[in-house]
Amino acid sequence: MVRWVVMVWASLSGAALAAEIPQAMAQAEVVFLGEVHDNPHIHMRQAELVRALRPRAVVFEMLTPGQAARATPDLSGDATALEAALQWADAGWPDFAMYYPIFEAAGAAEIFGAAVPRAAARAAMEKGVPESFGDGAERFGLTTPLPDDEQAARETVQHMAHCEALPGEMLPVMVDLQRLRDAVLARAVLQALEATGGPVVVITGNGHARKDWGAPNALARAQPGVTVFSLGLSEAGEDKGAEFDRVEQFPRVERDDPCAVFKDK
Repeated sequence: MVRWVVMVWASLSGAALAAEIPQAMAQAEVVFLGEVHDNPHIHMRQAELVRALRPRAVVFEMLTPGQAARATPDLSGDATALEAALQWADAGWPDFAMYYPIFEAAGAAEIFGAAVPRAAARAAMEKGVPESFGDGAERFGLTTPLPDDEQAARETVQHMAHCEALPGEMLPVMVDLQRLRDAVLARAVLQALEATGGPVVVITGNGHARKDWGAPNALARAQPGVTVFSLGLSEAGEDKGAEFDRVEQFPRVERDDPCAVFKDK
């Protein structure tokens, strides 16, 4: 499979960008749109793609199923009302203003949620990921140990993502939680496909959108044959490519040092 890395500058128009949609993306049953959560350039690109793809369902990593049920089409034109209905501010995600254009672009598409709230994650740490996931854990690969090399690679990713500050014994736990979130996303995608017939767009972090071991992998385990296209939307300078069908890179945003909290401790 040929994979493309495209540098996207803010000066390009949405129409020009939408025209670049690969045929494989336009024809896929499921399109994963990765993101850097706090980059508004990336969210605008997601909105452009949702509008161009016209999916029948959109799955959000950021929403629980209960929240998603409140994202009705009659609210899609009112950012204030939709934010209040979703109780967005309570969930800890970046400013809703960055995500609202995606909801607006979705129009009448049915909204599905695939969030694993913090309380559910803590419960999974105590009783185990397969038990926390419930029926279908084996189908989504949660009962199968990872190969040693993949386990080590995933632990390295978690080590770096947490500023090299986590105790070593916590790294396998973080990998397990990542696998849980991937499986929950994949399950929501299948629910969306069954309910609407697709196509389905998935809004999620780049880590979950990668095809080698993210939610697309869990989806392929659970239901082989579903056609998937995964687009990584990253910031300039990030080394991404092989994990996705295509990558688009955007200007970086200024942000506080995410590792400062660990340095202070």
